[in-house]
Amino acid sequence: MGRAGKVLKIVMENHGISQGRLAAVMGIGASNVYRWANEVRDPSSETVISLIKALKQIQPKAAEDFKTLYLEDL
Repeated sequence: MGRAGKVLKIVMENHGISQGRLAAVMGIGASNVYRWANEVRDPSSETVISLIKALKQIQPKAAEDFKTLYLEDL
C-alpha cells in the first residue's frame, strides 16, 4: 500500500491523535481512518489534502510532520 497510510499512522501515534478524533474533524467514519492508517486502503490525493487540513485543525505541528514525511525523498 501507499506511503500516506504509513505516514498517517506515525503522525497520529507521535501526536496522540485518535482515529475517532481525526474522523470527527473530517466528518467521516472512523473506519475510513482505520483503513488508511492500517494500509487496507490508500487515501486519494483529495483525501490527503483533507487529512492535512484536519490535522492542522487538531494540531498544526502534526500537519507539518505529515507533509514533511509524506514528501520526504521526492
